[in-house]
Amino acid sequence: MTRVLVADDQALVRGSFRLLVETEPGFTAVGEAEDGVAAVELAGRTLPDVVLMDVRMPRMDGIEATRRICGDPATSAVRVLILTTFDLDDYVYAALRAGASGFLLKDTPPADLLSAIRVVAEGEALLAPTVTRRLIAEFTRRPETTARPAGPAGLEGVTEREREVLLLIARGLSNAEIAAHLHLGLATVKTHIGRLLSKLAARDRAQLVIAAYESGLVTPA
Repeated sequence: MTRVLVADDQALVRGSFRLLVETEPGFTAVGEAEDGVAAVELAGRTLPDVVLMDVRMPRMDGIEATRRICGDPATSAVRVLILTTFDLDDYVYAALRAGASGFLLKDTPPADLLSAIRVVAEGEALLAPTVTRRLIAEFTRRPETTARPAGPAGLEGVTEREREVLLLIARGLSNAEIAAHLHLGLATVKTHIGRLLSKLAARDRAQLVIAAYESGLVTPA
């Protein structure tokens, strides 16, 4: 059973998402939070598999709530799926840096939302190429962002093959596409990704993309 917590400051939105979750076989809603403070508290108390997290909420926004949930050892296994709208693209970078496993637009069709929850609950990152482009744009727009060197200080212990895989992840390729591009088996690609996650202390694919750009391995076109 996939356990979902819904965090949104609009009661109608919360109720709609909760109803959608509870009517899907294999899913259950463990609670609703009207702001970031409540989301952090409920996540600690119920330990959901996934939090559907709105960005703009009173008392504490979704970015800070995500940071606290993902940064607390007691709730570090909880996955956060950010809910946003087109005018909130600026928040994508901050959300992923905070530990979110991906983001969805609020007008996403119900079937796609349920599919996304499954993907995130299984430990994958919901990071399509369009999301990657937004992430790159946000990274390059921030002059205060200091990139880590691409050498030992940035990618220490990462092999040449792992760098190739990381580069393709940063370009938005799926595991199957990486396997085809590098003429590797799918299992081998997954092994490389697992090692990258460990070596770079990354939660998931989303943070690997950030590491690729912050290390200087990839530079935006």
